[in-house]
Amino acid sequence: MGHVYASVKFANPRDIEEGRREKMVEERALVDTGATFTTVPRSLAKKLALPIMGKVKVRTASGEEALDQSYAYTEASGKSTVAPMLVSDKMDKTLLGVFTLEALGLTVDTSTGKLKEAEVLLL
Repeated sequence: MGHVYASVKFANPRDIEEGRREKMVEERALVDTGATFTTVPRSLAKKLALPIMGKVKVRTASGEEALDQSYAYTEASGKSTVAPMLVSDKMDKTLLGVFTLEALGLTVDTSTGKLKEAEVLLL
Protein backbone atom coordinates (compact mmCIF):
# COMPACT_ATOMS: atom_id res chain seq x y z
CA MET A 1 0.00 0.00 0.00
CA GLY A 2 2.85 2.42 0.71
CA HIS A 3 2.77 5.49 2.90
CA VAL A 4 -0.47 7.21 3.82
CA TYR A 5 -0.51 11.00 4.11
CA ALA A 6 -3.34 13.24 5.21
CA SER A 7 -4.01 16.96 5.22
CA VAL A 8 -4.31 17.98 8.88
CA LYS A 9 -4.94 21.40 10.41
CA PHE A 10 -3.58 22.28 13.84
CA ALA A 11 -4.20 25.21 16.17
CA ASN A 12 -3.74 26.28 19.73
CA PRO A 13 -7.11 25.41 21.35
CA ARG A 14 -7.24 28.89 22.90
CA ASP A 15 -7.12 30.47 19.42
CA ILE A 16 -10.08 28.35 18.30
CA GLU A 17 -12.02 29.15 21.49
CA GLU A 18 -11.43 32.88 20.89
CA GLY A 19 -12.48 32.70 17.23
CA ARG A 20 -9.02 33.06 15.68
CA ARG A 21 -9.31 30.22 13.15
CA GLU A 22 -6.95 32.11 10.82
CA LYS A 23 -4.11 30.99 13.10
CA MET A 24 -4.64 27.35 12.07
CA VAL A 25 -1.73 25.75 10.23
CA GLU A 26 -2.24 23.03 7.61
CA GLU A 27 0.31 20.22 7.44
CA ARG A 28 0.81 17.16 5.25
CA ALA A 29 1.11 14.49 7.93
CA LEU A 30 2.35 10.94 7.63
CA VAL A 31 -0.34 8.70 9.13
CA ASP A 32 1.54 6.34 11.44
CA THR A 33 -0.68 3.62 12.92
CA GLY A 34 2.37 2.32 14.78
CA ALA A 35 2.82 5.61 16.67
CA THR A 36 0.84 6.19 19.84
CA PHE A 37 1.08 10.00 19.78
CA THR A 38 0.86 12.57 17.03
CA THR A 39 4.29 14.22 16.90
CA VAL A 40 5.08 17.65 15.48
CA PRO A 41 8.34 19.48 14.89
CA ARG A 42 9.37 22.06 17.51
CA SER A 43 9.00 24.81 14.86
CA LEU A 44 5.26 24.07 14.46
CA ALA A 45 4.70 23.95 18.24
CA LYS A 46 6.38 27.35 18.56
CA LYS A 47 4.41 28.84 15.66
CA LEU A 48 1.15 27.76 17.32
CA ALA A 49 2.37 28.71 20.82
CA LEU A 50 1.40 25.28 22.12
CA PRO A 51 1.78 24.82 25.88
CA ILE A 52 4.31 22.26 27.12
CA MET A 53 2.73 20.08 29.80
CA GLY A 54 5.64 17.81 30.68
CA LYS A 55 7.75 15.08 29.12
CA VAL A 56 6.99 11.57 27.85
CA LYS A 57 9.58 8.81 27.37
CA VAL A 58 9.21 7.19 23.97
CA ARG A 59 10.98 4.45 22.08
CA THR A 60 11.94 5.36 18.51
CA ALA A 61 13.88 3.61 15.78
CA SER A 62 17.00 5.39 17.06
CA GLY A 63 16.44 4.53 20.74
CA GLU A 64 14.69 5.94 23.78
CA GLU A 65 14.21 9.67 24.32
CA ALA A 66 12.04 12.09 26.27
CA LEU A 67 9.82 14.41 24.23
CA ASP A 68 7.84 17.41 25.38
CA GLN A 69 4.09 16.75 25.68
CA SER A 70 1.46 19.25 24.57
CA TYR A 71 -2.02 19.27 23.06
CA ALA A 72 -3.62 20.91 20.04
CA TYR A 73 -6.90 21.44 18.26
CA THR A 74 -6.75 19.09 15.28
CA GLU A 75 -8.89 18.82 12.12
CA ALA A 76 -8.73 16.04 9.51
CA SER A 77 -11.23 14.63 7.03
CA GLY A 78 -13.98 16.96 8.22
CA LYS A 79 -13.65 16.00 11.90
CA SER A 80 -12.09 17.89 14.80
CA THR A 81 -10.82 17.25 18.33
CA VAL A 82 -8.32 18.41 20.91
CA ALA A 83 -5.70 15.71 21.32
CA PRO A 84 -2.41 15.16 23.13
CA MET A 85 0.74 15.36 21.05
CA LEU A 86 4.49 15.27 21.38
CA VAL A 87 6.99 17.89 20.26
CA SER A 88 10.25 16.78 18.64
CA ASP A 89 13.50 18.64 18.18
CA LYS A 90 14.76 15.97 15.74
CA MET A 91 11.80 15.44 13.39
CA ASP A 92 11.00 17.91 10.64
CA LYS A 93 7.75 16.23 9.56
CA THR A 94 4.43 15.66 11.30
CA LEU A 95 3.28 12.16 12.28
CA LEU A 96 -0.43 11.57 12.85
CA GLY A 97 -0.63 8.94 15.61
CA VAL A 98 -3.28 6.57 16.93
CA PHE A 99 -4.48 8.69 19.88
CA THR A 100 -5.48 11.46 17.48
CA LEU A 101 -6.94 9.11 14.86
CA GLU A 102 -9.14 7.47 17.48
CA ALA A 103 -10.18 10.81 18.99
CA LEU A 104 -11.21 11.94 15.49
CA GLY A 105 -13.04 8.66 14.85
CA LEU A 106 -10.87 7.92 11.83
CA THR A 107 -8.95 4.92 10.55
CA VAL A 108 -6.89 4.07 7.45
CA ASP A 109 -8.74 2.43 4.58
CA THR A 110 -6.08 -0.03 3.40
CA SER A 111 -7.76 -0.46 0.01
CA THR A 112 -7.54 3.25 -0.86
CA GLY A 113 -4.71 4.52 1.35
CA LYS A 114 -6.98 7.28 2.68
CA LEU A 115 -8.57 8.11 6.00
CA LYS A 116 -12.15 6.97 6.55
CA GLU A 117 -14.67 7.15 9.36
CA ALA A 118 -14.17 4.45 11.98
CA GLU A 119 -16.64 2.73 14.21
CA VAL A 120 -16.29 4.20 17.69
CA LEU A 121 -16.73 1.61 20.42
CA LEU A 122 -17.71 2.08 24.06
CA LEU A 123 -17.46 -1.49 25.33
